[in-house]
Parts: sequence; structure tokens; C-alpha cells
Amino acid sequence: MDSRITNGVLAGLVAGVPFGLAMQLMSAPAPEGGSMPMMGMVAMVVRSQSILVGWLYHLFNSAVIGGIFGWLLGGRVGSYAQSLLWGGVYGFAWWILGGLVLMPVLLGMPIFAPLAGAMLPVALGSLVGHIMYGLILGLAFVWLGARRTSAARAA
Repeated sequence: MDSRITNGVLAGLVAGVPFGLAMQLMSAPAPEGGSMPMMGMVAMVVRSQSILVGWLYHLFNSAVIGGIFGWLLGGRVGSYAQSLLWGGVYGFAWWILGGLVLMPVLLGMPIFAPLAGAMLPVALGSLVGHIMYGLILGLAFVWLGARRTSAARAA
């Protein structure tokens, strides 16, 4: 496997953990009323009520999205400054695609539904989380690439 994709997968997992913790702490309106951890809503995408399943699905997505980052942008991200720029843009793009289009559709809602009513605070929290994910993804991607380069030189 291409080292950029491998580094992207690993960096995606690194970035997915703090994003997942934030989602665990964030509350979202529950379908039957009240509220639930956002990670519970993630579990609902795969028709589960289990927070553990939500975490597994989230980390799987984090790894895949990280691999796509390495494949698409790995050649453009050579410095920490570039990693912050591209990671932030990438996180924002995934907020639109994942948080405002895919997740609502998979939960039986119209696209952009989180931007209306009681879901707006969740959508804004999701925006912060996705950008945080992208920034950490970019930084971890560059760090992993630098480690791999250093190890190759030492060998």
C-alpha cells in the first residue's frame, strides 16, 4: 500500500479519537425526545443503539477518510503549515459532505437538516469537530511522514 495512504489511515485514527471524545460529550436531540450523546446518533446510522458500535463506526470512517486524505492531498502536504491549511479545508469539506449531507440522509432527514431548529447547535459543534479532526489529521500526517523519512535515512 502507498505510504501516503497508510500514513493517512494512521493519522485519521489519531485525529478520530479526540473528535470521537468531543462527540461523546456533545448532546444531540434524540428522535423520541430528550437528548443523547452525539456518538449515539453516529451508531444510529448503522441501525444500532450501542455507543460502542458508534465508536467503531466512527473510527472506521476516521481511518477511511484519513486514507483518502493521504491519497488526494498527501503530495501537497509537506510542511506543518501546509498540513494545517489542507487539513482545515479537508475537515470543512467533510463537515458539509458527512455532517450536512450523508448523516442526515442516512438518518432519514433531508440534507442540511442539522442547520435548522434544535439541531443548529449540534451542526456548529460538528463543524468545530470536523475542522479539529482535519487539523489534527494534517499534523499527524506530516509527523508520520517525517518519522518514516528519518527511519529510512537511518537504515
